[in-house]
Amino acid sequence: MKEYTTEFLRNIALVSHGGAGKTMLAEAFLHATGATTRLGKVEDGTTASDYDDEEHRRKISIYSSVIPIEHRDHKINIIDAPGYTDFVGEIISALSVADGAIILVDAVSGIEVGTELAWRYADEFNLPRFFVINKMNRDNANFEETYDAIEAFVKAHGKRAIKVHLPIGEKAGFKGVVDIIGMKSYLGDGKTTAEIPADLQDAAEKAHFALVEAAAEGEDELMEKYLENGSLTDAEMVRGLEDVVYAGAFVPVFCAAGGQEIGAIALLNDIIDLMPSPLQAIKRVAQGKNGEETLKPSDTEPLAAYVWKTTADPFVGKMTYFRIYSGSVQAEGHVWNQVKGADERVSGLHFQRGKETIPAKVIHAGDIAVVSKLTVTVTGDTFCDKGHPLTIEKPKFPAALYRVAITPKSQADAAKISPTLARLCEEDMTLVWQNDPITHETVLQGMGDQHIDVALHRAQTKFQVGLATHEPRVPYREGITRKASGQYRHKKQSGGSGQFGEVHLRIEPLPTADFEFTDELVGMNLSKSYLPPIEKGIKATMERGAFAGYPMSNVKVIVYDGKEHEVDSKPLAFEIAGREAFKLAVHDAGPVLFEPIMTIRVTVPDANMGDVMSDLSTRRGRVQGTDSEHGNTIIVANVPLAELLRYTTQLRSITGGRGYFTMDFDHYDTVPSHITGPIIEAHRKEMEAKKEEQGGI
Repeated sequence: MKEYTTEFLRNIALVSHGGAGKTMLAEAFLHATGATTRLGKVEDGTTASDYDDEEHRRKISIYSSVIPIEHRDHKINIIDAPGYTDFVGEIISALSVADGAIILVDAVSGIEVGTELAWRYADEFNLPRFFVINKMNRDNANFEETYDAIEAFVKAHGKRAIKVHLPIGEKAGFKGVVDIIGMKSYLGDGKTTAEIPADLQDAAEKAHFALVEAAAEGEDELMEKYLENGSLTDAEMVRGLEDVVYAGAFVPVFCAAGGQEIGAIALLNDIIDLMPSPLQAIKRVAQGKNGEETLKPSDTEPLAAYVWKTTADPFVGKMTYFRIYSGSVQAEGHVWNQVKGADERVSGLHFQRGKETIPAKVIHAGDIAVVSKLTVTVTGDTFCDKGHPLTIEKPKFPAALYRVAITPKSQADAAKISPTLARLCEEDMTLVWQNDPITHETVLQGMGDQHIDVALHRAQTKFQVGLATHEPRVPYREGITRKASGQYRHKKQSGGSGQFGEVHLRIEPLPTADFEFTDELVGMNLSKSYLPPIEKGIKATMERGAFAGYPMSNVKVIVYDGKEHEVDSKPLAFEIAGREAFKLAVHDAGPVLFEPIMTIRVTVPDANMGDVMSDLSTRRGRVQGTDSEHGNTIIVANVPLAELLRYTTQLRSITGGRGYFTMDFDHYDTVPSHITGPIIEAHRKEMEAKKEEQGGI
């Protein structure tokens, strides 16, 4: 591969709903430009961008992959992102390092959930974007209907769509595209050009006129010339369109059939002409010693590079993908990881094209590259010069709301579970894991069942760790509602010195604190030296649960009497007596379970509001209010966590994938009695099973 400096680079993310043909369009780019000798197919597992075994197994894109394309003495870094909602983290990462987005729309299906998602995240990064009506060769493909849907969608978001391509034929007769800027036809793979077909001449001239008007809006000078002459040159039109596309005022619309390479070359030409280079793209900001610094895309500036992706390869080890925003990186040099405060040696510097590795000696400002076998660097880190520290902020990722409890499949797996989960979460910013301090389970959180399934499969294949899942326990808490007393005598005599301890105590609710231990001892029945073991026994019981197996809180304990034996009394005896007296008191103190109540904000299309609110009511939800935003309704409600364990899947089902939600802890509230009973019974059976198991050993 040639060496490309900043002005000859383009960084473009391909995004869409799943199945719109991103991977095949990337494949068409490769084959049409001579980078590959044959056109791969998704169903055969032979495409360059879908090279992971799991992608072959599922026949969908799971990970973002960079496909460098060389065309017209430019290098275009095509980032092929997944289309399925579960892998939204990969979509966000791809868009975060791109300078423009191409949103594909199926010529039959039109605007879909993934289309809306791609648009929303492209908006968050303020990226100029194209629409490509793909799969024009499909039965029932309809360019005009799809364009009308795109036009309405774009208009609803305050922008204007404009045709840059017209299709030559449709369905099985789709054989090329008319490029409205140059007013010529590209037939087949685009290597053959021709005059515009006679039946498309009028439509092409009409579209050309609209393009000229749009271009004239880009600059005052162009507008004046247009008003004077009624036309612009092709170069002037491109210049004006650059301005309005960069600013986001207009969204160009193209057409293609990636699986047949039709429209590929014409689209690449327009990417070069109408998408910004890193020099023209929106400038990134980094945090420096003295506040924010705007990064300048020049090799002579201090280094600032963002690590947007890391992977573990069983053959070459850790692979670190980075985008340079200023400065340059030399092979066999060194970079400073500002986040980790560590020096990293740059060995194995290269570009990645699917499985293909393309060695590189220098990476210029604005480019995307890969380095292998770094020691401490993970996704989200920043490379810089040690003498000029800079930190680039990570993009915001949606909270992981789909939870599963993780258990190792074997004893050998148990020893590796923590480092494996840590590695998975380092690679994927939408995966989170923790050891729940209340339920004592290892919990993995992701974007959905597919996301979790892929992560577990990766743990098995990449790290040789087998993991099983089950529904996580809800972190309930035990509590009491009234005062009560309890007393217990622990007496054991089995030869030699015995055990004796008797404790009388009282408990009461304590709303202002988790726990308080005090005494009202009078006289000499019980020495105060036995109070610490009594407290120890009570605390241990509260941690394990007194009746349902969940931690107890908000309790005050008062020891007011007891008995001891001058020979047989020991700390252990009073620890046991305190524990059992506490359990007896809890039994009479109106024991209750408390459950976490979450505040959720559910964003759904207006048409689904009624169904979603009805579903929330069946989940014991209490709606707090609603709001409207761009044709969506935002529902704010308080809902028990126990009712939300699989809500991600259910909400997608109700809304056709268009609904999403955020969730934050609000407070604990009493669990209704009809739910408490089965929870306590399940705990009782679990304890009995453990006793039987221990008795059998």
